[in-house]
Amino acid sequence: MTGTAVVILAAGSGTRVGAEVNKVLLPLRGVPVLVWSVRDALALPDVRRLVLVVRPEDRTSVEAAVAPHLGDREVLVVDGGATRHRSEWAAIQVLADAITSGEVDVVVVHDGARPLAGVDLWRSVVDAAREVGGAIPVVPVPRLLHADLTPVVDEAGAVQTPQAFRAAELLASYRAAADDGFEGTDTAACVTAYADVAVAAVPSTSLNLKVTFPEDVALAAELSPDPPATPSPT
Repeated sequence: MTGTAVVILAAGSGTRVGAEVNKVLLPLRGVPVLVWSVRDALALPDVRRLVLVVRPEDRTSVEAAVAPHLGDREVLVVDGGATRHRSEWAAIQVLADAITSGEVDVVVVHDGARPLAGVDLWRSVVDAAREVGGAIPVVPVPRLLHADLTPVVDEAGAVQTPQAFRAAELLASYRAAADDGFEGTDTAACVTAYADVAVAAVPSTSLNLKVTFPEDVALAAELSPDPPATPSPT
């Protein structure tokens, strides 16, 4: 039976958020920011692999932060690279055998600094990726201006995570990118550059915010529901 692999990127830092630790380890209603995404991912019905990508210096802290919330589930922690793309590639290489064997048919990549995506959005992108090839959350962006300060009249949207893609096309794309020295700004940029796949725009909202600045932590706390439950043993 095939299933989903989840990659959560947590190799950033707390520089802009004004923290002395990685921002994904900051407390959000008593639970580390990263744990919100981990629990959402593990709530998906068919997760076969969960990979956390971290800075080497954060490995011990991340492992300690997530361990109490895993139940009997396992997580693989790998070292990230100097860029987002290299961090994604590090995780995808770890998943390569499971993808090639057919154990994993969809891979989801998510920013660990987006704690409020919610299980419904995760499920929606996975379902859409299975159906059409790829899926990205998109939220409308109003009141944009051109460089000359005239209004943008066309509809525009901001792309978020989690982003999901059929695993075989994802792996082939990142292998081709490695050969070419190409680095995309996000998962979708790499896959669409090398694979002929349709990418569905899944409606999202501004609640799926990214913790970047100090005020984002307080805002996330105000907007967040009750912390997700620790998974029960299976």
